[in-house]
Amino acid sequence: MQITKLDLPRCKVGEGPVWDEAEQALYYIDIVEKAVFRWEPASGALRRWGVPDIIGSMALREGGGAVVALGSGVHTLDFETGAVEPLAMLDPPDRDVQLADGKVDRAGRFVFATSHRAMKQPKGGLYSLDHGRLTQLDDDIHLGNGPCWSPDNTTFYHADSLRHLIYAYDYDLETGAATNRRPFFDSSPWGPIPDGATVDADGNLWSAICEGGVVLCISPAGEVLREIAFPTRIPASVMFFGPELDRLFVPTIDPSFMPGREAAPDDGCCFVIDGLGVKGLPEPRHAG
Repeated sequence: MQITKLDLPRCKVGEGPVWDEAEQALYYIDIVEKAVFRWEPASGALRRWGVPDIIGSMALREGGGAVVALGSGVHTLDFETGAVEPLAMLDPPDRDVQLADGKVDRAGRFVFATSHRAMKQPKGGLYSLDHGRLTQLDDDIHLGNGPCWSPDNTTFYHADSLRHLIYAYDYDLETGAATNRRPFFDSSPWGPIPDGATVDADGNLWSAICEGGVVLCISPAGEVLREIAFPTRIPASVMFFGPELDRLFVPTIDPSFMPGREAAPDDGCCFVIDGLGVKGLPEPRHAG
């Protein structure tokens, strides 16, 4: 196994990676810099789009472009023109809440969390966007992170980072319902913030433990199978990528923009972990 720092721009809050198999390109975001990036590992080509508000996550669309979870609602992003247009806004709007991490299920729904802006109250929720219609799936969330599904689509994982908990839900792919929320994994012994996550082809969950300096591989039974010490204390997310889906991309956070915090040399950099001996699963596109 080898961890390599990539020659990519340093992020303030690097998050939300999405690998596109068709283009062999990796997309990721910088929440605070309000930016979407597209990186081609084979050529090194890099593109950047600015968005008008903080961005919690993004997903590619079947019809082209992307959906982006901005502060108060889901918008579309046109990769050709850079235009950002409202698609599905929170109704009623809540100035204390912002959109957070999200991914697409294998039926094409964009499932995302909302979070309390001050990260002090459980005012966030969990939502599903299906052909322009928003459905609330859950509430009582401080800071939503790491949505992902088991390979058979029957289990949905989602963290409330400030509770140090990853939850498991029963998931109905046909209806998009997420029910029977239950604690799946407590990250406290490794670090306080279970952040971005993904599931590999064997059904194991990989989670970046922000402020803990580790990436964990967790079995469907909630047991830690691997613990990978990281060059920075604040890895923020994980995504398998590459022609064989066997490389793990890990963006991180630069805390120097926060009052009283200083960055270590590798904070905010993007990394790849090679030689894990496992493969990821393709990321679907949003059908809306």
